[in-house]
Amino acid sequence: MSNRQQTTSHILMVRPAHFAFNEETAANNAFQSRDGALSAEMMRKQAVKEFDEMVRRLREAGVDVLVARDSSRPIKPDAVFPNNWITFHQEGFIVTYPMFAPTRRRERRRTVIDAVLSAGFSSDKRVNLEFNERLNRFLEGTGSIIFDHQNRLAYACISPRTDSELLTDLCERIHYRPVVFNAVDGKEQDIYHTNVMMALGETFVVICLDSVRDAQERAMLLETFQATGKQVIDITLDQMNRFAGNMLQVRNSAGETILVMSEQAYQSLTPLQIAELEKHTRLLYSPITTIETYGGGSARCMMAEIFLPAV
Repeated sequence: MSNRQQTTSHILMVRPAHFAFNEETAANNAFQSRDGALSAEMMRKQAVKEFDEMVRRLREAGVDVLVARDSSRPIKPDAVFPNNWITFHQEGFIVTYPMFAPTRRRERRRTVIDAVLSAGFSSDKRVNLEFNERLNRFLEGTGSIIFDHQNRLAYACISPRTDSELLTDLCERIHYRPVVFNAVDGKEQDIYHTNVMMALGETFVVICLDSVRDAQERAMLLETFQATGKQVIDITLDQMNRFAGNMLQVRNSAGETILVMSEQAYQSLTPLQIAELEKHTRLLYSPITTIETYGGGSARCMMAEIFLPAV
């Protein structure tokens, strides 16, 4: 087993200033909904309240959460999901990614990166992929990619937001191997981000195998999980739609691993699934219904792991 870290106790989260339903991202995010739409002001207030409560629960559990405040201008309705535009790696480099929606490209801010570095982390290299936006090629961070850092694998389901050639290019630069497959929802639409149908922990994987329709691809995934020592915890399409695939395993200051998810995701799990997960890790959940409903993302999307070395 590699001595590379799969989990970290350091998390970046961005407190939203103007959370809102984004028409641009709704074009290919089937998890977004306008059902029972709140007023713009109520939506913003509820999102901030949910964000603050999730940060409180994480910190109470011993996780180091660095909160960066979204700037009021320009307006960035999805700023609460920083994991899509940036990743911080244990080799000391930072990757910034090309985003499908023009409004989301505004989220890439030097001030956020500076806030991370000033918090006691070091980086000596940048990998900039955003120029691919001019070529209509997109790869949206750990929304598109599920990294197995211990085994240097990069899982990704192909979609309008996840370009396979760009994934291969990145993997060659950071010395990972791409594991590419296709996944669809119950309406046969491409799943927009890999991290809504799959979450990878140190010793387990939560995945909606029903979304992987090709038998050969499904077999390839199962063989890879077995070879890398991951217990498979299969979730249904309905559970996936309730964000049970959108989880992130982190660590706290005591070295305890914690699987973070939304309250909705937790409530969708069966007692057996909960028992299986608890063999591997502690579970933590928080209510983020507004963010899930109108943003189309959940707990994992709200957290960008900081693996950078300390100064």
